[in-house]
Amino acid sequence: MSGDFPIDILLPAICAGLLVIATHVPLGMQVLHRGIIFIDLAIAQVAGVGAYLVMMVLGDGAPQLWIQTGAMLLALLAAWMLVGTERLTIRYQEPLIGIVFALAATATILLLSKDPHGGQHLADLLGGQILWIGRTQIAYSAGATVLLLCAMSVWRHQRAAFYSLFAIAITVSVQLVGVYLVFATLIIPALATVGVQTVKKRMLLSYCTAALGYGCGLFGSAGFDLPTGPLIVWTLAAVGGVVAIVVRLGTSDH
Repeated sequence: MSGDFPIDILLPAICAGLLVIATHVPLGMQVLHRGIIFIDLAIAQVAGVGAYLVMMVLGDGAPQLWIQTGAMLLALLAAWMLVGTERLTIRYQEPLIGIVFALAATATILLLSKDPHGGQHLADLLGGQILWIGRTQIAYSAGATVLLLCAMSVWRHQRAAFYSLFAIAITVSVQLVGVYLVFATLIIPALATVGVQTVKKRMLLSYCTAALGYGCGLFGSAGFDLPTGPLIVWTLAAVGGVVAIVVRLGTSDH
């Protein structure tokens, strides 16, 4: 796609980005507060394994609902397992999350090793295909996002509920934007705004950081014909870096 790009391709991608941002900004703050930074990578990879298992059983023409259900069930299973391990040993929770990530990532490679299109499937899982999202997927994700935001407003501080809601949110978003962008959306805005004192101001600034990062990445990808997901990760990091500097300068003045 060149600089003269059709807005009808970018519009679904913009909607997808806003849906991911809506849940991932508050979840990212919780992840940072709990010190389980890499849980999103682990859960996203597990969800990918669940999706590929369904496709292996039902074939490439498997209904999207079944694929999403398989991904979500396996992600929830991993989340509940991590709830149990956190109760046993908080100190070693992060290494355990890393092990889950490594197992899920290598399971994906093993499952795709006999698939002639395995390399493309793996690239889609990691980098995402945000520019090619259909309206049906947007509608499904919008409904799921509304339900998640309602549930998060009530139960996000409960350990088991947080892990469960997190697993569902990751399963929805990884189908939209890929593993790398899921991680970047969770961590970068939350990390960039650490120095903001009030929760409301920090939340607003995090949302603005994420939205600006996505906007720059999407239009930059369209204008310069670059892979969209990876470029958004970089623009998010750039915007987050600027915001972090501004926040640090603002807090040092006081």
